[in-house]
Amino acid sequence: MTSYLLAGGGTAGHVNPLLALADLIRDGEPDAEIVVLGTREGLEARLVPERGYELVHIERLPFPRRPNLAALRFPARFARAVRRTRALIRERDVDVVVGFGGYTSAPAYRAGAREGVPVVIHEANAKPGLANRLGARGTPYVGVTFEGTPIRNARVTGMPLRPEIARLDRAALRASAREHFGLDPERRTLLVTGGSLGARAINRGVSGSAEEITAAGIQVLHVWGGLTELEDPAVEGYRVIPYCDRMDLAFAACDLAVSRAGSTTVSELSGLGIPAVFVPYSHGNGEQRFNAAGVVSAGGALLVEDAELTPAWVRDTLIPLVGDGARLAEMSDRARGAGTLDGTERLLELVREAVARG
Repeated sequence: MTSYLLAGGGTAGHVNPLLALADLIRDGEPDAEIVVLGTREGLEARLVPERGYELVHIERLPFPRRPNLAALRFPARFARAVRRTRALIRERDVDVVVGFGGYTSAPAYRAGAREGVPVVIHEANAKPGLANRLGARGTPYVGVTFEGTPIRNARVTGMPLRPEIARLDRAALRASAREHFGLDPERRTLLVTGGSLGARAINRGVSGSAEEITAAGIQVLHVWGGLTELEDPAVEGYRVIPYCDRMDLAFAACDLAVSRAGSTTVSELSGLGIPAVFVPYSHGNGEQRFNAAGVVSAGGALLVEDAELTPAWVRDTLIPLVGDGARLAEMSDRARGAGTLDGTERLLELVREAVARG
C-alpha cells in the first residue's frame, strides 16, 4: 500500500488538480492512503472533506513580501509548520509528497526533503509561483501544465482535469446540454463566464450587446459569478445564471467561449477543442496572459484585453466569429492540438516514477 501526502490549497487552481489526482489514485489503488495537507481558510477546507479525503491543517503561511512584523515572525512559523509536517510524514509512513503550490506546499516540500521522501511538484500556471520555484530546486520531479514554463526540471504533464471534463463527449451531449439550460438545441451558442467570482469587464462588455447578439441568431449562456454586478438584459435567447455546477454541460452546449484565462479553464477549453476568446485578468503577476499564449499562438483562441470589450468589438469581431462555422471548426482543431486531456494520468506517471526510485 502506498501512502500519499498531497499538499496545496487556497484557490481552485491548486485544489482542483489535487483532487483530480487523488481521485485517479483512489480509482486505481483502493487501498492507498491519501492525506491532504491544507489550511482552515482555503477552499480545501470545504472541498477536500466533501470529496471524502482526510484533511490535516497547518497554519496559513503567505511568504512575506516586505519587511514588517509578519516577516519577522515568518521563520519561526515556517519552522513550526515543517516540524508538524515531518511528524505527519513519519506517523503515516508517507511514500511521496505531491505539492500543487500555495501556502501549504512550501512546508511540505521542506519536510519531505528532510525526511528523505521523494517530492513531486505540479505547477499549474505558465508563470510559476514562488513556493514551486523554490521547491523545484530540490527535486527532479516537476510537472508543468504549459510548454516553456520557466521552472527547474520541468516536464510537461498538462493539467490534471476532473473526470467529467476529461471524458466529456461534447457532440453526443450537445442537444441535451442546451436543453438543460433552457436553450434551443439547434441554435449556435456562446458561453460567457468569468469564473466563480465573475469578471466585471466580461459581464458588462458582452451583456450590453445582448440584443445585437441574439438578433444575429446566436443564443448565450452567461455564467456571471456571484461577486460582480450584472443586470440581466432580459432578452430572449440570452440566459443568465449566477453559478454553474455543471460546467461539463456548459462546455458541451457551446460553440465558442468568452472567458478569463486561468490555467484550468485554458486547459479544459483547449483540451476539449472549444474555440475561445480569452480575456486575461489584468491584476496579479500576469500569469493568465502566459497561460493562454500557447493556444492563442496555435490559432485556437483569441486574446482580448478588458478595455477592448466594447460594443464595437462585439459587433465587428465576436458576432461574426460565432457565426462563422468554418472558422470555428478550424479553431477547434487548433485548440485541441495545443491542449491535452490526459494531464491527470501523466502526472500520476511522474508520481509513480518518484516512488519507484525512492
